[in-house]
Amino acid sequence: MEEGKIREKIVENWVSFLGKMPSLFLGLFLFAAGLVANLNSRLGMSPWGVLTIGLTNHVSLTFGQVSQLVGFAVLAIGWALGFSPGMGTLANMYFIGLFIDLIIAWGLIPVPDGLVLQFAMLFVSIALIGVGSYFYMRVRLGTGPRDGLMMGLVRRLDYPVAAVRGTLEVTVLAIGWLLGGPVGVGTVINAFTLGLSVQTAFRLGGYDKNAEHTNLLKLFGYLSGKGSMP
Repeated sequence: MEEGKIREKIVENWVSFLGKMPSLFLGLFLFAAGLVANLNSRLGMSPWGVLTIGLTNHVSLTFGQVSQLVGFAVLAIGWALGFSPGMGTLANMYFIGLFIDLIIAWGLIPVPDGLVLQFAMLFVSIALIGVGSYFYMRVRLGTGPRDGLMMGLVRRLDYPVAAVRGTLEVTVLAIGWLLGGPVGVGTVINAFTLGLSVQTAFRLGGYDKNAEHTNLLKLFGYLSGKGSMP
């Protein structure tokens, strides 16, 4: 009888987990589309975009592949600093890069001609990143690798989040610029509006930015019929 209840609990937990996948992957796809649109605006990218494209200038890899490698390196450092990644963190690292290359290969995001259309593309990209962030974060399966690195540094250094985030992004931007990444007026606009886009999407969707996420260890227990997910 007890064994039957355990099996029933495991099935119930797996159904709940799999029910989160459409939102997770929709969010990752929209986020990737936002990054490609950001690049195609040709007005300058956000700091991590500048770094990623800067690196592609020096290696025989695609935008998506370099994004995956940067994500892996950032995840590893964040993990070493005490941030426990979740399944969503790993999916963010791999699938955003995959979707970036597919979107570019399929020509889903055009390269606009003329300044008005370039600015329109830039703001579309910022909106896509905000909405994408909401859809993949709402399932609470782990934040992105870059957020993990930031939180790991905050815990280790005991500095305010704003100070750590600002220092990290300025450092990343400087390295990307030195590598020839696309810095421009769009970089400044990204700096002032990306956070607002994400916050607006969170507010409209009713997502609490301080919500607890499930790391890999807790997820394994949950799918084994133990514990619960937030």
